[in-house]
Amino acid sequence: MRRMIAIALAAAVSPAAAQTIPLPEASAQGDVAVTIYNNNLALVQDRRELNLPAGRSRQEFPDVSAQIRPQTVTLTGNGLGIVEQNFDYDLLSPAALMQKAVGETITLVRVNPATGAETRERARVLAANGGVVLQIGERIEVLRDDGLPVRVVFDKVPEGLRPRPTLSVTLSAPRGGRQPVTLTYLTPGLGWQADYVALFDERSGTMDVQGWITLNNQSGTAYRNANTVLVAGAVGQDPGYSRDRGYYPPPPPPPPAPDGPLRRPGTETSGRERLGDFYLYPLPERTTIAEKQQKQVSFLDVSGTPASRGYEFRNRWLGTLSQAASAATVLRFSSSREQGLGDALPAGTIRVYQRDARGNPQFVGEHRIGHTPMGSAIALPTGEAFDVKVQPVVESRESLPGDRWRTTMRYTLTNAKPEAVTVTLLQSGLDGDVRVVSQSQAGTRRSADELLWRVPVPGNGSAEVRAVFETRY
Repeated sequence: MRRMIAIALAAAVSPAAAQTIPLPEASAQGDVAVTIYNNNLALVQDRRELNLPAGRSRQEFPDVSAQIRPQTVTLTGNGLGIVEQNFDYDLLSPAALMQKAVGETITLVRVNPATGAETRERARVLAANGGVVLQIGERIEVLRDDGLPVRVVFDKVPEGLRPRPTLSVTLSAPRGGRQPVTLTYLTPGLGWQADYVALFDERSGTMDVQGWITLNNQSGTAYRNANTVLVAGAVGQDPGYSRDRGYYPPPPPPPPAPDGPLRRPGTETSGRERLGDFYLYPLPERTTIAEKQQKQVSFLDVSGTPASRGYEFRNRWLGTLSQAASAATVLRFSSSREQGLGDALPAGTIRVYQRDARGNPQFVGEHRIGHTPMGSAIALPTGEAFDVKVQPVVESRESLPGDRWRTTMRYTLTNAKPEAVTVTLLQSGLDGDVRVVSQSQAGTRRSADELLWRVPVPGNGSAEVRAVFETRY
């Protein structure tokens, strides 16, 4: 039915009415500056030249964002005052025309496919909810998608329907004449993220990294020749606001992602421009951000940064796995100035490639990073190792006086690769007054919850780690 309405209303307004509809041939925007944040939010500053009469007048601002937050609008000019503002976001479309015509009379034009003759009937629109119901004389008819040529002619464009998003403002000006005004507002629907492409060379222990800024515009409006600045960081905003539904309880925050790639936060300051606690990434040239478009701009290009492949396995509690599980393959590198990428890394996805024996780059995995300070140590999980396995087993668990338990763990690590590897073995879930009684090799207590061993595993061989823990349960 929606397809039928879209086809049938292609020429939907009578010629007399069509002459009064302003067509969006060119943008009404002026000098536009857009600041885009990571969390689906943007600040738009649009400087336009207006010819204002003295006193009160109503001025229209077409080509604002279709998702503009009207309560964030400010208009600055020489002595201007805002008396009232309205945002018309009900856009002209075939479906909107039909919905606005409920209770009104329209003209149906049908074409006889055999003769080409046209017949016209006046019809009253009774409903346009999932389908169009019409009253034609004494009969009730449903406008059907039956393949027969039919179109609908409307007598006029209903009030409130606009060909493009428009903000109308009643102004009070102390004097008349042409003057610049700046319209500023916040809008969702504009966002950006970083995307990275890394080419890892295991033989040389280096990788090349290209960083891309990916802009995404779903705001309902294009921003032409805009001076664009990107802000790395999530600015605070009210999570409960919706233009359509008013205020509603925000959804619960997502749980933290386990085994994130950040191993040690950096303490180096990037040379990029900052705004408060955020880094700024201005685009080098003005750009047009088209509606429903993704645009990519390079911001990082580093060759030969040190990198290495490693393996990690985390046992999340003192328990047995019925069979061995793959260790995670991780790519280790740094964002430091001297031995790494030398930059603060905005949140995004790093996609890793590695050359095969024929020299062709092949995709070997990807993982998302959060906002990462310069100087950070990163271990990026890229997948599960085919040949490196770990099986934790509870060898014994015995009760002790004072409601305590003694658990003896055995971790068996196997390596089917021809070369030796080192596996970072982590035992989590040690909170709650857990004591390590003995270990077959010295580990590092990284936190109250976690113990770490770096276990060498020979090529085509295996290794074991044993540890005894005392716990309250």
